[in-house]
Amino acid sequence: MKQKIAFTLAFLLCSLISFAQQIQMPQASPSAKIAQKVGLTDITVDYSRPSTKDRKIFGELVPYGQVWRTGANGATTLSFSSDVLIDGKTIPAGQYALYSIPGKSEWTMILSKNIKLWGAIGYDQSDDVLRFKAKPTKLKKKNETFEISFANMTDTGSDLSLEWEKTRVDFRIETEVDPLVMSQIKEYVIDSHTKDPSLLYSAASYYYTNSKDINQAYNWINECVEDDPKYWTMHMKAKIEAALGKKNDAVETAEKAMNLADEAGNQDYVGLNERLIKSLK
Repeated sequence: MKQKIAFTLAFLLCSLISFAQQIQMPQASPSAKIAQKVGLTDITVDYSRPSTKDRKIFGELVPYGQVWRTGANGATTLSFSSDVLIDGKTIPAGQYALYSIPGKSEWTMILSKNIKLWGAIGYDQSDDVLRFKAKPTKLKKKNETFEISFANMTDTGSDLSLEWEKTRVDFRIETEVDPLVMSQIKEYVIDSHTKDPSLLYSAASYYYTNSKDINQAYNWINECVEDDPKYWTMHMKAKIEAALGKKNDAVETAEKAMNLADEAGNQDYVGLNERLIKSLK
């Protein structure tokens, strides 16, 4: 009996050693993850990156008119930390599989709620959250390895770009920024009657940059600089004064801001104020 137990233990030990000693080799289509904050939304892309390897891709390896996993191995996934807008439609925060149907002159892009498939095996259109069209463009330079990236970013949106071989497809992802920022301003500045200079500066800057109530922005920036003026807060005050038509005040404030920036050794802000003063004279 003891010999049988010993034999069994030895067999299990050998099996574990054999399993642990598997040969590690480079993946044919290595996995990748990219994360990007777009506006106030965190977007993450998980995908695998196949290479051309002297093959013709679209129309052959990836047939036209058929659902493609948009990468290799498991389905490519997109994750959004808050709601986004794609093709004019609101997509709730969450994780989605990104499929596509390539065509010569037009692609169909698909977001699916089923993120557990291996590639497109078992794909069911009833799981679609969104389908929309995208136009492929021809690249001058060959891209050997499939790549997904973010491009043409603004404060509220970004293009998601897919490139492989000599084909590129882009689609736009827009995020909601203003309602989120305004709710924070209401909570942290308006409702709390804050005296925090950094919060007052942020609120005034947002109102100025986004053409909101400029008089309210002026009240906030005045409170901000009252006790502890900084070269960047004084510069914002000068810009708001200029927007209100208070040119003489704006020049005077910009000169103070320029002196503060010079004392701090920030020549960028010295230049900003010089240009602002010049524009007002």
